[in-house]
Amino acid sequence: MLKIAATSAAALLLAACSGTTAAPAHSPSPLTGGLTQGLIAYVADQGVGVLDPATGKSTIVAPLPPGAFRVAGPVWASAPNLNHRVIYFTVHDDRPPESRTSSGVVPYDWLFRVDPFAGTIEPVAASQDSQSEGPFGLVANDHYLALSVGCCTSYEVDALDLTRAAGGLKTLSKPPAQAAFFTEGLAPGSSGLVAVREVGTGTWYWLNADAGVLNPFPLSLGPEDGPLAISPDGTTVAVALPDHGALIEPINSGLPIASQTQTANPSGSASPAASTHPTATAAVIAPKRVNSKLQHPDGLAWSPDGKQLALAVNGEVEMYNAAAADGGPAGKFLAGANVVGVAWSGPMPNHTVAMLKASPGPVSFVDALLKSTALPAAADTPQNRPLTKVYIWQFDSTKTSPEEAIVDATPAVLAKYPPLSGGVVFHHWAPTDTWALVGGCLRYRVVVGGSIPPTASTVGLSENTLCSARPSPSPSPSHSPTASPSHS
Repeated sequence: MLKIAATSAAALLLAACSGTTAAPAHSPSPLTGGLTQGLIAYVADQGVGVLDPATGKSTIVAPLPPGAFRVAGPVWASAPNLNHRVIYFTVHDDRPPESRTSSGVVPYDWLFRVDPFAGTIEPVAASQDSQSEGPFGLVANDHYLALSVGCCTSYEVDALDLTRAAGGLKTLSKPPAQAAFFTEGLAPGSSGLVAVREVGTGTWYWLNADAGVLNPFPLSLGPEDGPLAISPDGTTVAVALPDHGALIEPINSGLPIASQTQTANPSGSASPAASTHPTATAAVIAPKRVNSKLQHPDGLAWSPDGKQLALAVNGEVEMYNAAAADGGPAGKFLAGANVVGVAWSGPMPNHTVAMLKASPGPVSFVDALLKSTALPAAADTPQNRPLTKVYIWQFDSTKTSPEEAIVDATPAVLAKYPPLSGGVVFHHWAPTDTWALVGGCLRYRVVVGGSIPPTASTVGLSENTLCSARPSPSPSPSHSPTASPSHS
């Protein structure tokens, strides 16, 4: 059960940063033309792209057919075996869905990551979703990626732990056991504090992904405010307003030194619980408006030094100096591109615009899964579909697994290897749990039966070949990672 923690009256100033500082002698020299101001990732009609704020040059790195997919994001975050950040984004298949009497797609939500310097794209997870318009509120820092998914009053918050080399998304809150929330922001660094707004009441909280509790939010925000972006140093927040642009004000993005906790149920009794996390103290500045003549910004992002703010608004990227008075932008980019989301990376002094490479985009993965999950022709008839049963097992394909050899869902097999939840969706089969399909080297053994003789197959998000079946890479004195795709 999700819990709520009350604020403490005292907060500690961060006196020092933890971690080991690398010796300057081992730091690579910045490249000429290095991206010291970072890159701005954005979502537009043509797909996911990056913008160099120093030159205004933009490049699409994950193309998408206009109108076919609903996209959320982007965000910059870490990926396994890489020393630079990559771009994460979600897509929801918005093409015409199939029915009992017509062809079409089974709508899935997908989480992808694209490396704009390698020109590669990987599916992280997928979730069959015929009820909503797809994920939204995608946020990330050095530790977590979080998002909202669902519809009506059943929105859930899911998170991916970026510090783990393998594993899928976990649920942080889900009705009816917990309240429904919209994800609106995330504290910087390795914090587990996700800024959420409760559906219905509009009340703001920190959803603590580390402890599984709610902490009161340090600002009094309105029920229709958001999203928000917190500066890299954690002391300043920019909040999108329902209209009249955005608001910049100080924020304490750390946890209280001590707290009381109680259940999320208002009638629940409080029980004490200690929290020893230090807190960051916000700079003492007065709240200020950012172009109050604007309507609602769709996205906000701080520059690495916290001196500039990028807004996705009016279908373009507008740049503002954080210290400037309320007024127009200092610059505009991508006019007419229909930009709906922005994220600003940290400095990339060892990468240049010339290194950018476009990936093939996510469509081939989406279509490949639809092909792999099609029912056998004999099962896909009006008479047989009601009798068809689907059994799905997940296994790690880097090693030999008994699940990979299953050919029939006999009672003995089901007792020894319980399957995932799944069923028939018109002319396809699909797992029914949220984010049930995970990428990397995880594979899924599927048996379709009931109406036809048992038919077995192996399916993966990136490909169906087992990682253990690939040739081993040649030995390398540099001990580079293997060629097998990384788990998300």
